Amino acid sequence: MRSTRIVLYTLLIALTFGVFPASAASSTADRNAFTLSSAAFANGGVIPKVHECTSGDSDPAKKNESPPLAWSGAPTAAKSYAIVMRDLDNANLIHWVIYDIPVSATSLPQNVQHAYRPAVPAGARQVYYRGSASLYGYQGPCSPSTVNTYEFVVHALNQSSLTNLDNNSSTQTAARAITAASIGSARIRGES
Repeated sequence: MRSTRIVLYTLLIALTFGVFPASAASSTADRNAFTLSSAAFANGGVIPKVHECTSGDSDPAKKNESPPLAWSGAPTAAKSYAIVMRDLDNANLIHWVIYDIPVSATSLPQNVQHAYRPAVPAGARQVYYRGSASLYGYQGPCSPSTVNTYEFVVHALNQSSLTNLDNNSSTQTAARAITAASIGSARIRGES
């Protein structure tokens, strides 16, 4: 009888003051965890050739198309999103930066247009990639003699637009601005 009273008393306090046991709070947080996934590859899996760069290679399977990405569980305070892709085995070389993705978006389609302002998602902007290719947007994995790990990170941002960036901003400048405005992030890695 006494243990029943203690449980009821604990429950009454929790309901009155909004204080719940750590296990209940962590299970709620787990359900709302910010996650990033791709229909093209599993986390830690092989990135398909269609997403690899075409620089200096005549393999017709390589098309330099960005992979489809989807996210969920973002912080409710998010006002926009940005994605940064890096080659973790090549000094964290940045391969792609897309930002000002509307807060209403929860995914990117495969093959986002190579343009400063792609048609989809409307309002988004991409940084010009200066490297083995010179283009706006996605530059796929380019490691012909090794297998490298590539990381895609979606950031929930505290502002709807990164107005301090423009079509001349470097990938490093954009990545710093995104990190400074980030209120949460999720990631997925692939091998190529």
